[in-house]
Amino acid sequence: MNELTMNLEPHSAVPLYEQIYRYIKSDIQKGRISAGEKLPSTRSLAKYLEVSRSTVELAYEQLESEGYIESLPYKGTFALDVQELYRLKPRKIASQTKPAKKQEILYDFSPHGVDLKRFPYQVWRKLSKDVLSEDKSELFRMGDPQGEWGLRRAVVSYLYHARGVNCTPDQIVIGAGNDYMLFLLHVILGQQHKIAFENPTYRQAYRLFERLGYPVCTVDMDQYGMEARILRETDADIAYVMPSHQYPLGIVMPIRRRMELLSWADEAEGRYLIEDDYDSEFRYKGKPIPALKGYDASEKVIYLGTFSKSIAPAIRMSYMVLPERLLRVYQENCRFINPTVSRVDQMILQKFIEEGYYERHLNRMRALYKGRHDTFLNCLKPFAKKCRISGEHAGVHLLLTFTDGRTAEELIRLAREQKVAVYALSSYDTQGSHRHEASVLLGYANMEEDQIKEAVEILKQAWL
Repeated sequence: MNELTMNLEPHSAVPLYEQIYRYIKSDIQKGRISAGEKLPSTRSLAKYLEVSRSTVELAYEQLESEGYIESLPYKGTFALDVQELYRLKPRKIASQTKPAKKQEILYDFSPHGVDLKRFPYQVWRKLSKDVLSEDKSELFRMGDPQGEWGLRRAVVSYLYHARGVNCTPDQIVIGAGNDYMLFLLHVILGQQHKIAFENPTYRQAYRLFERLGYPVCTVDMDQYGMEARILRETDADIAYVMPSHQYPLGIVMPIRRRMELLSWADEAEGRYLIEDDYDSEFRYKGKPIPALKGYDASEKVIYLGTFSKSIAPAIRMSYMVLPERLLRVYQENCRFINPTVSRVDQMILQKFIEEGYYERHLNRMRALYKGRHDTFLNCLKPFAKKCRISGEHAGVHLLLTFTDGRTAEELIRLAREQKVAVYALSSYDTQGSHRHEASVLLGYANMEEDQIKEAVEILKQAWL
């Protein structure tokens, strides 16, 4: 606990959660908190710092969304290894009398960022007050393990109108984050499966299934995503895909390829597609493509969605749409598992959706991110001769692949020397297939348009 002693300034313009976030992030970058080191629980740190637990939770969630820490159910919260980005070899100095100062990051192109400054605090506060003013003791009793009916009904309506998914509230399961949903899915599916992932992929899901003891494999992608032809060459019977916006490559899977994957799943009993509908809310070119689950006539798609990216990481609410066969397994074998999200929080989110606030918030964020997206692409035009820009049709990050012979590590180092943080594609590659490519990820959700312009000017000096 002493290692996280920090001087918080309650009257500062910087919110308390951001002060805690900055402190821990800095300590991880500088190696004061080593990779794998366990952090205090949110409850104990809140008590130690004399702040609310929600303040610490918000800081932890932002750190987790940016890849600095990970929370493992029933084990705790641990610092992740960011050595290749931040623990660079020190420069040689002429004099040994003074140690070299470590540079701070001025601009961070984190691909995991969420703009928390636009979180609708006043609306959330109003809805919280409305829910609590009902003064019902039932609110604080243990709720339905599957999630509150009203919230599940609201999610069903949202999925139908926004994602083209036709399901019932009975098929929805609410839980605290995607990690919990995947743990629950592990109980539902059982152990007798092999899971194929896109490569590169969302490492958290890959690592979780691997540590749960599943045989895992990867399928390299073409420009349209995972190929069913190559998937058939594996003996996997479950494929984990992100068709609406593949992370990290940013591919939007076309309809034909989606139909091919559905055909693969329909070829054998017990085959399923896990659709992680990552970043589906933010699309900048063409009409939104319905979710893969929207075409699922044979009940072969397990759909995963979350509010962490579209609202805030601390909302910590995800949902899963189960096919009818797996729903029966859940009801028989998993109904004893206690709910992981409070009824109060679920009712606040339900009102947020039903009263139209969620749709308005998404529209504001789409417009905000679209402005940053367009500004970013315009600023990157001078880079066109030296790199290929991709992933620009959806999401909140871009991928730059350089063809001038430099490595990703060199590009990261050059940017870091100018106090700009960018991230290597290779860190998402489970098989080393992309380690030879000089590809870097640049996220813009956390950056204002003026900051994007300033940061790109610095990268011009570093890279061009």
